[in-house]
Amino acid sequence: MNKFTKISLCLCLLATVLFSACQKEYDSIETIDDAAIQTFVNASSIKYTKDTKGYYYSITNPGTGAAVKNSDSVFYSYKFKTLAGQLLLESSDVMIPGKFLGYTDQFSINSTTVNYVFAPIREVLSKLNRGGKATLILPSNLAFGKNGLSAINVGSNENILVELGIFSESKRHQIDELEINSFITKNNLIVIKDASRARYSIINAGTGADAISLNSTIVANYVVRSLDGVEIAQPSGQITSVLNGLFKGWQLILPGKVTAGGKLRLIIPADLGNGATPLDFDIEIVSVTN
Repeated sequence: MNKFTKISLCLCLLATVLFSACQKEYDSIETIDDAAIQTFVNASSIKYTKDTKGYYYSITNPGTGAAVKNSDSVFYSYKFKTLAGQLLLESSDVMIPGKFLGYTDQFSINSTTVNYVFAPIREVLSKLNRGGKATLILPSNLAFGKNGLSAINVGSNENILVELGIFSESKRHQIDELEINSFITKNNLIVIKDASRARYSIINAGTGADAISLNSTIVANYVVRSLDGVEIAQPSGQITSVLNGLFKGWQLILPGKVTAGGKLRLIIPADLGNGATPLDFDIEIVSVTN
């Protein structure tokens, strides 16, 4: 055997040993994960099924609404926890996420540019009807892996429990009602509900002589926020416009309720605003011209 052949054989042997060592390490992590999950499952009152991909799930409520497929739009909820019960991440009940079912496995966490994909979440949600709930256990290799995610306190090789649900409501206006009601309750607001589904609170009716109509030109200072309290910076400020050119919610609420000098808080569902999400306004009427 020549020198070159001996070197080649040694390199091949070394590569085989290294590959085997890596494979054993990977296998041992999967084994450790599964043992930890099984310990959790055996101590739980919930019956879990193990999927062939390695995750565990339980349909705690199949739902009584319609079945959903990947091309259907769904409003859903999620709550990520450690197996010890520490809350890591959860959806908001005033900004309920809505996507096509086929995209519910994609998460941008803490506004990072990284898009995390958890296929088992979509797969388990697809087993539910509208109104259904499920619990999912992700082994670390299907969750955040060996690096974890310090931004939400996920440790290295951490197994993750995910509580999932699909809302019975399938329409934007139905979800708006849930979000707005939750927002009002959380903030202890006292508001009037208009027949249009807008909510408002008159802080000061104003002392101007000219009543506001759809054809009035108004000057108004305003601040607009999404229901999570984040100010939508670009539209906020002062505006001069004929009322019938502004948000439908403004058109329905301002006439007959305020005039120059008036102030109000106005919460409008998506279809009376930008079409995307409910909006929360602070409005001050500076002047009215008829």
